[in-house]
Amino acid sequence: MTSLSVEMLAADAAEPITSAGNAQLGIAVLAGIAVIVLLITKLKMHAFLALTIGSLALGSFAGAAPGDTILSFTAGLGSTVSGVGVLIALGAILGKLLADSGGADQVVDTILAKAGGRAMPWAMVLIASIIGLPLFFEVGIVLMIPVVLLVAKRGNYSLMRIGIPALAGLSVMHGLIPPHPGPLVAIDALDANLGVTLALGVLVAIPTVIIAGPVFSRYAARWVDIKPPENMIPQRPSEDLERRPSFGATLATILLPVVLMLLNALVEIVVDNPENGLQKVTMVIGSPLIALLAAVLVGMFTLGRAARFTKDRIAGTVEKSLAPIAGILLIVGAGGGFKQTLIDAGVGQMILDFSENWSIPALLLGWLIAVAIRLATGSATVATISAAGLVAPLAADMSTSHAALLVLAVGAGSLFFSHVNDAGFWLVKEYFGMNVGQTIKTWSVMETIISVVAMAFILLLSLLL
Repeated sequence: MTSLSVEMLAADAAEPITSAGNAQLGIAVLAGIAVIVLLITKLKMHAFLALTIGSLALGSFAGAAPGDTILSFTAGLGSTVSGVGVLIALGAILGKLLADSGGADQVVDTILAKAGGRAMPWAMVLIASIIGLPLFFEVGIVLMIPVVLLVAKRGNYSLMRIGIPALAGLSVMHGLIPPHPGPLVAIDALDANLGVTLALGVLVAIPTVIIAGPVFSRYAARWVDIKPPENMIPQRPSEDLERRPSFGATLATILLPVVLMLLNALVEIVVDNPENGLQKVTMVIGSPLIALLAAVLVGMFTLGRAARFTKDRIAGTVEKSLAPIAGILLIVGAGGGFKQTLIDAGVGQMILDFSENWSIPALLLGWLIAVAIRLATGSATVATISAAGLVAPLAADMSTSHAALLVLAVGAGSLFFSHVNDAGFWLVKEYFGMNVGQTIKTWSVMETIISVVAMAFILLLSLLL
């Protein structure tokens, strides 16, 4: 398909696909989301298929012609994948290099060597936050679980005292900080500034992870006092390596894209002149694509070559990193299609009218919608994508900082109360050897604390900015 036909397709999809009233649209939205929820929870259908079918159902319930609904869905899918697909792929490559080279283990061991006693929970949340920057949540858990179990066993700590801070660090990064898929898609949907979102996300993440991690872990350890399960301590990825990257090189590689994107945001705020030479340079090197690409290329040397990987092994690592994200890309793309179907059906105007009539602040509305979809589907990514699509029109007249805060509000809502319909719930339960009740008392409560505390700080920032 040529670029011209893509542009024509997007232009066609931008036209309203139905003239239904607010009442019919409201019913259509609820019906479309209900279809997605039922397909995911009852029929255990993959989220990509559920979102695709739900989009078609939404258009049908809204009275749109099938052809128009298909145009909207495919245009949204294409624009979303083109906007964030490459970034997700680059993040996956960097994460795989970090894991396979032993760089992640080097960061863990270096920090743990300098921590002990009461400082250990704080060390765990620091490690998880650093490791969680470039890694998807599930990958971060797999990397961190051996460390959590070993530290708890050797130091005779309560598993919750060590595990909750690690889980909190990973979860906060996953929900609030790009380049994770959820925040990236929300930034794209709301047309927010990535650098500003990243900076504000870090401001919100720091107090949130402290409260939900080391502070809450004290209470979680009293409620659920368990020892590490012996049969769940797996081999660490770097145990078979002859050599690992240094701590400094690994940390610099992980933080490189973050520093470049924050530098771009800072120069944009201070200089505020697109014709300025410095701003032109930082706009290029601080763009998400170039920042992540630079980190990947640097990582091939600072991580791969430092671990004495051959060129073939580095190439193999890159290749292996891409296969697992196929499902994520499809879900993100279908979520973008669902978002575009919502917008083209006129749901955006309905949300605007609802917000004005009920005087609900946009940030709170975005959070509440994400909470509802999270509770129903169990997927933080689906909740973020769907909620961002619903509240996208509210960001049209917002300032740069408030659009970024709306992204964070949606991300915070997507983390609310993980329970039995969330794959992460079962992952934590099995690794930590807990029953369902114990997992709810610890993991589910921790996720709720993250969501509520983050939202509180987001609202506070909205009053200051």
